[in-house]
Amino acid sequence: MNNASVTVYQVEEFLIDGVPGLEEYQAALFAVFLLVYFLAFAGNLFILIMVILDRRLHTPMYFFLCNLSFVDIVIPTAIIPKLLAVLVANEKHISFTGCFVQMYAVIAFGSTEWFLLIVMSYDRYVAIVKPLHYHVIINPRACVVLAGAAWGLGLLAPLPAIFMATKQQYCGSNKILYCFCDYSPVVTLACADVTNAINIAFIFAMLVINISFLLVLWTYFRILTIIQKMAAADRSKAFSTCSSHLSVVVTYFLSTALVYIAVKIGTIPEYSRVIIGVFYYFLTPMLNPIIYTLRNEKIKLAAVKYLRLNLGLKAVFPQRV
Repeated sequence: MNNASVTVYQVEEFLIDGVPGLEEYQAALFAVFLLVYFLAFAGNLFILIMVILDRRLHTPMYFFLCNLSFVDIVIPTAIIPKLLAVLVANEKHISFTGCFVQMYAVIAFGSTEWFLLIVMSYDRYVAIVKPLHYHVIINPRACVVLAGAAWGLGLLAPLPAIFMATKQQYCGSNKILYCFCDYSPVVTLACADVTNAINIAFIFAMLVINISFLLVLWTYFRILTIIQKMAAADRSKAFSTCSSHLSVVVTYFLSTALVYIAVKIGTIPEYSRVIIGVFYYFLTPMLNPIIYTLRNEKIKLAAVKYLRLNLGLKAVFPQRV
């Protein structure tokens, strides 16, 4: 008896479901995501513009902050525009290649953010522990090397997992029960057993996140031991220079932990996973500029200066009617 040949069908596109279980609230979700995207984009663009315009902000700390703000623009930009199209126009189709490009962009820039947070903690460490040698150690060349290393590691980190995902056979359902092409929701659509692929990707992600977080914690432990020996005035100044970055690190780690805990819990509703993912991918880029702006006097002074300049120019050169 001859075995009949079997043709394996490879899907050419995926369907992004959006927010499963909350289809009746699509209009409200569209408004919320649009607002979050606008605030994240505008807030981080504001920091970039202030640092570029004000020479007082041309220092290593703000150079690294610009890199962080750029990442916080790219991550929601890789997700939200397509999600808005899904919610408002039911444009759920995304090509096979486009899906994995989106997946790579989100994971790569998310990894880059972690490495940038390490670099920024090292910058604060040198500023507080070795203030007299700060400009010698964190010189322009060192800034470029440190930022370049963060970007290089971040962009390379997801390649093995993405490569494994693209080599799977996708011959069944092409419906992604999530708001974008995230790794686990896509890979679980493969026809073969992908448990090992998902576990390897999960372990690798945990290594990047936990090692990064432990390095930052160790840096701040060293900083705190030095701060405790300072005079009260110097101690207050040192705390103020670190508080913004430490707040961002804690927020980012907690939101990341929630995402990966949700991945490992198989009993929570799909819309709950989306909401947790929203907190990680969308709200942290929105909160970062708020944290840095509210706690940073130099950025606030730069904002006041250029806002007054802009208003003054409008008064001198009023628009013609």
